[in-house]
Amino acid sequence: MRELFVAGNWKMNLNGQQSVELAKALKHEFGGLDEVRLAVCPPFVYLSSVAEVLSGSAIGVGAQNMYPESEGAFTGEVAGLMLLDVGCRYVILGHSERRHVIGETDDFVNAKVLKALDVGLEPILCVGETLEEREAERTVAVVSGQLRAGLEGVSAEQMSRVTIAYEPVWAIGTGRNATPEQAEEVHVTLRALLGEVYDGEVAEAAIIQYGGSVKPENAAELMGMPNVDGALVGGASLKADAFGGIIRAACDAQG
Repeated sequence: MRELFVAGNWKMNLNGQQSVELAKALKHEFGGLDEVRLAVCPPFVYLSSVAEVLSGSAIGVGAQNMYPESEGAFTGEVAGLMLLDVGCRYVILGHSERRHVIGETDDFVNAKVLKALDVGLEPILCVGETLEEREAERTVAVVSGQLRAGLEGVSAEQMSRVTIAYEPVWAIGTGRNATPEQAEEVHVTLRALLGEVYDGEVAEAAIIQYGGSVKPENAAELMGMPNVDGALVGGASLKADAFGGIIRAACDAQG
């Protein structure tokens, strides 16, 4: 059975004190957990303080973005090596808010994935369709295209360090979530595509999270699906009790 991976994307929320307090609460409750893999992804400015709190615990730290260069005149950007330097293991790439609000392209996301792997980070590559694309029955085409483009140039060996996150755009922060059956259907499609691009062994081992209005109330049912390997959690990861409920659901699903 694949390891379940639950990561919290704090987005542009919390202040410094709140970030540290949340990290401390999670460490107290889950710092020694080994049933599932855990991570939190705070804003850039709080990465160091959160990483310091979580140091030595089972909870990893990730960033929400990075730039695909090691250094240079890129005002306002952050390099992968800088993320490593402050204690990051993971980095979220290709999130729909980066694609649709900031305007990131598949090629730009791919450049970030390659750079993240090159410097030693573990990317969480996000894919997902809009409501219009789903209603036009283009879900498979959209997510398959994003996945194929995002992994261009990534070797089979490197895939052991890549997590895929399916996040339907219409379910992110809306209170709507894909049904477990809808999530499973897309996850099966993504896993089959990985089998085509790589092989069955890579596809079977790949961690594919679900994200999009994941809450304690629906987490168990979602993560109980055979091809849903955890969750990338937004709003519910900002409160220790809610995020804890999702983590406990993952532990139950892991068996």
